[in-house]
Amino acid sequence: MARALGLGYPGGPAIQRAAAAGDPKKISFPRPMLRENNFNFSFSGLKTAVINHIRVNGLAASGEDGASAEDVAAAFQEAVADVLTEKTLRAAEDRGARDVWLGGGVAANKRLRERLREEALRRGFGFFSPPMALCTDNAGMIAKAGYEIYSRGGALPGLLANPSMGLKSG
Repeated sequence: MARALGLGYPGGPAIQRAAAAGDPKKISFPRPMLRENNFNFSFSGLKTAVINHIRVNGLAASGEDGASAEDVAAAFQEAVADVLTEKTLRAAEDRGARDVWLGGGVAANKRLRERLREEALRRGFGFFSPPMALCTDNAGMIAKAGYEIYSRGGALPGLLANPSMGLKSG
């Protein structure tokens, strides 16, 4: 989406920066699979909707009528945050969880953190997410999962560590 909007690389931070200056209510994009009673999500339809919107309407320059790249980024970001928040909380409710954890690279998105935190607390869940510095990849979440398994005296059956394993297998 960042490329389609001319926002640069890496896309996630570029969309977040642009979205901060945009109006997410200026355009309404679909919330894919939100009505389906499952935990699945896919954003291919949302991406198609954004690309079609740009193709049909173009992008307005600042101060012009129409939606700017910032408005489209904000509406896109809001749609993604809505879907991820709802699907995550459905899964937490279904599994009887007390807390919701947000980790990995996606947790670096400020709007998703805000939206999931607000809604999790509103629905009675605890909410946890590592500091932003630990949200550059999935390492923080994997470390937490490993700690939880280890602290319970467990290990993953069949997991064999090979510290000298090369990149080529076989």
